[in-house]
Amino acid sequence: MTTDHVEPAVSGGECEREPDPSDSLRTFGAVVQALREHAGLSRVQFGELVRFSKHTVESVELGRRMPDASFVERAEEALGNTGALRHSARFLTWGDAGLAAWFRQWARLERTAVSLCTYECRLIPGLLQSEGYVRALCENEIPPLSDDALEATVQVRMERQQLLRERPNTTFDFVIEEAVLMRRLGGAQVTVEQLDLILDLGLLRNVTVQVMPANSEQHACLSGPVRLLEMPDGRWRAYSEGQENGRLIAGPKEVSRIHMRYARLRSQALSPKDSMGLLMRIGGAL
Repeated sequence: MTTDHVEPAVSGGECEREPDPSDSLRTFGAVVQALREHAGLSRVQFGELVRFSKHTVESVELGRRMPDASFVERAEEALGNTGALRHSARFLTWGDAGLAAWFRQWARLERTAVSLCTYECRLIPGLLQSEGYVRALCENEIPPLSDDALEATVQVRMERQQLLRERPNTTFDFVIEEAVLMRRLGGAQVTVEQLDLILDLGLLRNVTVQVMPANSEQHACLSGPVRLLEMPDGRWRAYSEGQENGRLIAGPKEVSRIHMRYARLRSQALSPKDSMGLLMRIGGAL
């Protein structure tokens, strides 16, 4: 789904149909199940005590669902008030849930990269997506996502976006096709909020946003989206993605060719200042 996957994924590699359980969620769920069974309660009976459905109880026990505070509190009361659930719940994380399986290695590399470059011709890059835009992407996915997968995706996408602020010494460069910005995915209000978010993020000193104008007579990346990152040791990696798959590229010659295309594309795109002006005009026309 970006525009920044073993199951069909929402476009852009950052979301999958069923989030895989993280270790912390699996462990928490196993503890809940063990305590429930020790108390001699079925999932239906336990669900009645905590005022959640049998399906929700099952999802928590299998590590597929992040339990909210009310679930934890009611479960504690129903299972002996040992404090185990309250304490362990503080360490729960989604991990890589909500990220497509083949995108996860790239997402891990992003966390230590010193430079990231992205060109997108399909969707707004994942690191720039607003919550409303992410929800619109998920709601347009065919076949539909489950409620759990949708919420996991939104949560992970918003958490991943913190990279822009948490890594002020890492440079983030984006080139986005004008046609992507013109698409009113989710409606006019979602589009306005998305454009406003890009404008705000574009003010960060480590973020550069450029627009590839629709009337350009030259284009260096006609082969498709481009992702590049520089690792702390100076090596570069690239990432290529299509429907239902993604590929991490480490070969120096192939990475070099992709790097050359991206560098040429940046010279063909509007300057950051002109790009911000175009974004404001597009938003003002909605």
